[in-house]
Amino acid sequence: MKQLDLSGQSILLTGAAGFIGANLALRLLKDESLKDMHIIGLDNVNDYYDPAIKEYRLKQIAAAAEGSSSEWTFVKGSIADEELIKKLFAENDFRVVVNLAAQAGVRYSIVNPDAYMEANVMGFYRILEACRHSYDGGREGVAHLVYASSSSIYGESTKIPYRVEDPVEHPVSLYAATKKSDELLAHAYSKLYEIPSTALRFFTVYGPAGRPDMAYFSFTKKLLAGEKIGIFNYGKCRRDFTYVEDVTDGVLRVMKGAPERKTGEDGLPLAPYAVYNIGNSEPVELMDFIRILSEELIAEGLLPSDFDLAAHEELLPMQPGDVPVTFADTSALERDYGFKPSVPLRDGLHAFVQWYKEFYRL
Repeated sequence: MKQLDLSGQSILLTGAAGFIGANLALRLLKDESLKDMHIIGLDNVNDYYDPAIKEYRLKQIAAAAEGSSSEWTFVKGSIADEELIKKLFAENDFRVVVNLAAQAGVRYSIVNPDAYMEANVMGFYRILEACRHSYDGGREGVAHLVYASSSSIYGESTKIPYRVEDPVEHPVSLYAATKKSDELLAHAYSKLYEIPSTALRFFTVYGPAGRPDMAYFSFTKKLLAGEKIGIFNYGKCRRDFTYVEDVTDGVLRVMKGAPERKTGEDGLPLAPYAVYNIGNSEPVELMDFIRILSEELIAEGLLPSDFDLAAHEELLPMQPGDVPVTFADTSALERDYGFKPSVPLRDGLHAFVQWYKEFYRL
């Protein structure tokens, strides 16, 4: 792979008000080894979930930028806005593009498919086209496009752990289908225009200031309200929960190492294209996850010490579009980038509960 020095470079970060995007922005701005970058953050700050959390994240980024040698600029808008994307690329010589903007959520894709086609397919196409034309006029252009894929594309595969070499032609949700479409589009553009691109298949990312539509967030809200929590697949689901700071560490390492442009035996360019899993490689049964979460809520004084968790559990069948297990094989990421997630689940949930208590003033 080709090593990139991010210092002094212009970087486009889409989905900058999102969970992973905001944490990546903070990581870039606080890293003292990275100097004089200009980070353009783009996000439409939609109301898919509480915009107050997105505004909170943006305030954190702005505060971090004040003490950083790098410059932070936030732009409110959609990656599906062709004129806006063209304008941003015309005004900035982006060397690295990190596309984390997407309409997330498996279940929501069943009730609002249009949002997924616009953001995840058309929006990503706009980014690819802009990267393609970034080389026009003799400019160096984009040296690396890093973009979010998802563990959801593995569908109902029973072969675990999930390896990037496994076939993923049978998604079980529209969300997963759009993410697989992104990988196919990126490969075509990498092949045709030699755009170095890397897909990152994220596995159940959690942590402070996370997405309220994620299960651990809704579990917390319901437990504190004394309500029952619905546990799908009768509690037999297993998830490869990955702490957000582990994820952003992995993304940063990948940003610095782009697939190399090479020529094949036929004299034609090979696609400078790669796919990696980012997961904890330690799937946890949902019932164990809920137990640890409740213990941390008790430890923070948000639940009584004699809290009866069993009385608040409602076991339900599997939901459409969901899968029973996610389990990442991250050996390729460890081999190529020397990276493996390290934050234990209890530590990550402890940090989340502390944040939740402070943010909601409990």
